[in-house]
Amino acid sequence: MEYDIRVEDYLDDKLQSTTDFDHLDTLLNSVEHQRSQLQSQLDNATKELEEARRSSAERQAALAAQIDEFQKLQQSIDVRLKIVAASDAPDEAIRRLEQPMKQLHKVDLAHRYLLLLQHVQELRNAARAHLPQSPKAALEPYTELKQLSLRLRELQGPADGAAVHLVAHVESVAEALWDEMKKTMWSELEAVLKKRGWPNVDPESEVDDEWIQCFEKLVDLQVPEVLYSPTLVTLLPMDVMAQIFVKEFRFHFLSDKPTSNPQGINAHCFPWFSSLLDKWEVFFRENFAPVLAAKFSQTEVSNKMVYMDPGCAFIASMLPVMREKVSVTMAEAVKDPAFLSSLLGQLMTFDDNIRSGYGYDGGDPENGWEGLTGEVLDTHFRTWLEAEKKFALGGFNGIMTSSDARKIDYDFAVAGKTKPTFAAVRVADLLRSVTTQYERLRRFSHKLRFLIDIQLAILDDYHDHLKGTLEAYQTMTSTVGRAFVGVTKEQLAALEGTGALETLCKVYGSADHIINALHDWSNEEFFVTLWEQLQTRAKANEDQSNLAGGMSYDHVKDRISSVVGSEDDTGVLFDETISAYTMRRKRAQEFLTQILIQNQKKAFAAYLKRPQWSTISDEPTSGEAYYQLAPTAELGEPLAVLKRDLDFLSHALGTAVFRRIWREALEELNNMLWSDVLMANKFAASGAAQFRRDVDAISSLVERYIRDGSIALGSIKEALRLLNLPVEAPEENSNTMTLKNAVDRVFTDNTEAKKVLEELDVESLSPPHARQILQRRVENAE
Repeated sequence: MEYDIRVEDYLDDKLQSTTDFDHLDTLLNSVEHQRSQLQSQLDNATKELEEARRSSAERQAALAAQIDEFQKLQQSIDVRLKIVAASDAPDEAIRRLEQPMKQLHKVDLAHRYLLLLQHVQELRNAARAHLPQSPKAALEPYTELKQLSLRLRELQGPADGAAVHLVAHVESVAEALWDEMKKTMWSELEAVLKKRGWPNVDPESEVDDEWIQCFEKLVDLQVPEVLYSPTLVTLLPMDVMAQIFVKEFRFHFLSDKPTSNPQGINAHCFPWFSSLLDKWEVFFRENFAPVLAAKFSQTEVSNKMVYMDPGCAFIASMLPVMREKVSVTMAEAVKDPAFLSSLLGQLMTFDDNIRSGYGYDGGDPENGWEGLTGEVLDTHFRTWLEAEKKFALGGFNGIMTSSDARKIDYDFAVAGKTKPTFAAVRVADLLRSVTTQYERLRRFSHKLRFLIDIQLAILDDYHDHLKGTLEAYQTMTSTVGRAFVGVTKEQLAALEGTGALETLCKVYGSADHIINALHDWSNEEFFVTLWEQLQTRAKANEDQSNLAGGMSYDHVKDRISSVVGSEDDTGVLFDETISAYTMRRKRAQEFLTQILIQNQKKAFAAYLKRPQWSTISDEPTSGEAYYQLAPTAELGEPLAVLKRDLDFLSHALGTAVFRRIWREALEELNNMLWSDVLMANKFAASGAAQFRRDVDAISSLVERYIRDGSIALGSIKEALRLLNLPVEAPEENSNTMTLKNAVDRVFTDNTEAKKVLEELDVESLSPPHARQILQRRVENAE
C-alpha cells in the first residue's frame, strides 16, 4: 500500500497536464533506466553478501584448523621438552657451537680493530697535512687521536688489561705524531735562527716578524698541552733557542774539561748559568712577552710565570741540563760528607737566586719552586742529614773537650749580666749554625728532622752534661755520696774557697744562656712559622704514627712540647728543652744558696762562741765613741768569706739572681745571728754596742755589692736598736728613751709595747720579740 502511494505521487508529479503525455516515452525510458540501475545494485549487493558469508566461513574454518594445529604443536613441544629434559643433546650442541662462535667473535673483533687502526692512520695523516702552515688545524686530529689513546687506556683497566698491543700501538702512534709535529715546527724555527746567526745577535735588538711568527706557531702547537698537563711543560720555542746554550753547558761542565770538576760547580757552573740569564733575560721579555700574554693571559695558567714570563720560560728550558750536572755532582758528593754539606748550601743559594732574582715559580705560584735542592733531597736527604749530624756532634764533642770549655767567659757580657761558660756560648753558636744549614729548606718534614735529630740531640747531650755536673757536685758534698761513691782529695780541694761557687755558677750560667737563646729563637719568624706548621699538621693529621718524616705524634710531642696538637697557643718549639734546662738552672741556684749558707756557718763558727758580750766596760759606747769601735776580731774571717763570695758572684751572676741568692743567704745569716748570738747571750751596754758595730760592718760590706741588700738583716738590726737603748739619757738629748723606760712600757701591755716600737721606728718586731730582746740586757736582768 505504501509502495502504491509513492507511485501515485510520482505520476502526479510527472503528469500534471495533458502536454506531459507527449513525453511519456521519455518518462518510461527514464523509469526503465532507473530500474535497471537499482536492479544492478541489488545484484551486486547480493553477490557481495554471498562472498562475505563464504569468506567468513573460510576464515572460521582456517582459524579452527590453526587452533587444531597449535594444539598439536603444543602437544609436540611438550613431548619434545620431556625428551630434551631427559637427554644431554643440547649441551653437546652448545659445546660444538662454542668454537665457531669464538671464531666469529674474533673475526668481528679483528674487523673492528682494523677499522680503529684505519681511523688512527687517517687522524695521523690529517695532522701531518696541516704542518707546518697551520699548527692549530693540525691540533684537531692530533687531539682526537690523543683522546682516543687516553680513552683506550682508561677502558683497558675494567677489561682486565685486554687489547694490550692495540692500546700500546695507538699510544705510540700518538706520541710519534706529537714528536713529529714538534720536530717539524722545531725545524722551521731552527732554520730561522740559523739565518739570523743565533745566538750571535745583539741582546738589546728586536726580532723580526718571521721569528715572532715561528715562535707563535710553536706556542700554538703547545697550548693544549700546557693547559691540560698536570706537570710543568717547557715551551718548545724556548727549547729551540736554548739548545745552543745547552750544548755549550755540556761542553764546559759535562765533559772532561777542568771546569767539569764536581768540586768547581759553585766556582764555575753556577756563575756561568746566572750570567747567561742576566744576559738574555731582557731580550726574551722584550720580544716574546706579548706573544705569551696573548696566548695564556685569559687561561688557567695566567698566574704561572713559566708561561707568562719568557725569562722564566728560558730558565725552565735550561734547568734540565743543570739538573743533570747536579745529579752527576751529587754522585761524587755522597762519597765526601764535607763536600756534600757545602754543596747543599751552595745549591740552596743557587735556588734562592733563581727564585728571588728572576721570579721563577716552577709552575707552582702557590707554593713556589721547590728548587733543585728539593729534588736532590728526595733521594739524598737521609745521607745529608746523617752527614750534618755527624759534623754537628763532632763539633759539640770538640767544644766539650777544649781546654777552656768549662771556664767562665767573663767578657761575654757587661757587668750585671750572668756569665756563661765558653762551652755554652759555643754550643749556642753551633746550634745557630745548624739552623742556617736547614732554615732555607722548603719541606716541613726536613726542617723538623733537623730540629729533632740534630739540634735537640745536641741540647739533650749538653743538658746531660750539666745534670751530670750537678749530680757529681751533690755526691762530693753529701756524706752519703762520699761514703758510697768515694771522692778524691783533688776533687775536694777543687771545691775549696770559691771552687764550689764556680762549679755551680758554670752550670747556672750555661743553663741560663741556653734558656735565653732558646727563648730568643722561639720568637724568631723561622721558628714561629715552624711551630705554626707543626700545630696545623698535628691538629689535622689522622695518622698518629706518621706526623712528619716518619716520626710519630707521641715522639714529636715528647721532644718538642706537650701542647703539640692542642688548642693551647702558648707553646713554642723548645718547650720541653727549656723546661729541662730551667730545672737545672733552678737546682744550681738552690745549691748556690746552700753553699753560701754553709760558708757562713763555717766562717761564723768562732764568732758565735764569743763569750764577752756580757762584760761590763766603763768605756763610752755612744756617739763618736761608737764609730771608733773596731769590729770584733772573730768577725774578721766571716767578713773575708762574705767579701770573697760577694765579689766572686757579683762578677759571675746577673743582678737579679745575685740579689735573690744573697737575699736568702742573708736572711739565713740574720736568723743565725738572732738565734745563736742575740737569743743565746746576755749583753752589757758595751757588748750590745759591739754586736751592733759588727752587724753594721756586715751591712756595710753587703751594701758595697748589693744596693739595699742589708734589708735582709733588717730584723737583727732593729733588734739591736732596741738592745742598745742607753741606761741613762745623754745630757745633750734628755728625751732619748732609756732602757728602763722602754722596759717599763714594753712589759705593761701590748698596746704600750707597740707604741715603744713605733717611737723607735721598729717595724718588723712584735711586742713578744721586744720583751725577749730587752731581757737580753744585763742591766735589765739586774
